[in-house]
Amino acid sequence: MNQELDLILSYFPELSEKQKEQFAALGDLYREWNQKINVISRKDMDAFYLHHVLHSLGIAKVMQFEPGTWVLDIGTGGGFPGIPLAILFPGTNFHLVDSIGKKITVVKDIAKALTLSNVEAQQARAESLQRKYDFVVSRAVTRMANFYPWVKGKFKKEDFNEFTNGILYLKGGDVDEEMEELPISYVTYHLDDYFKEEFFETKKVVYVPYEGKR
Repeated sequence: MNQELDLILSYFPELSEKQKEQFAALGDLYREWNQKINVISRKDMDAFYLHHVLHSLGIAKVMQFEPGTWVLDIGTGGGFPGIPLAILFPGTNFHLVDSIGKKITVVKDIAKALTLSNVEAQQARAESLQRKYDFVVSRAVTRMANFYPWVKGKFKKEDFNEFTNGILYLKGGDVDEEMEELPISYVTYHLDDYFKEEFFETKKVVYVPYEGKR
């Protein structure tokens, strides 16, 4: 377990004792749940901290959320990227949604076990949500051409973070081909600029600023 925590600490050395405990507890919590329902593929569980926790935290290498920011995680599955980000940014509010109820049951249980008071989990479809957020995060649940219409009206107009409010999307493979399907501006950040592990060679964060107010 310490070795797994060391992986996180090597890139995020400023963690508090509480955050270290929360990150250290994640592995056992997900292993336990995985025995009941298949939240994460069995073979992926062996590289859980690399493929899920550190990958989720790639968003934090691109941008730090200010306290009081509202973040929506669409298609969170078992809680990624929302749960690792919620540990890292305790002053930021995270709303994790997925259309599959049993996955939300897992997210709620893990958030409770880690005493993450900044996490709200809900079984819902993105289109049905009425609230507005500063940022929407997701881990490649679908092509951006499908995803973008779900979130178009969901952004607050006022910005107070380093970036303009918008989407931070974790994606692998050929981003440009997919993004060119839409008439929107975007910036691609390559995660192998931040993480040295081979896993990150093809992984990216795509940032799409919200353009509704222009």
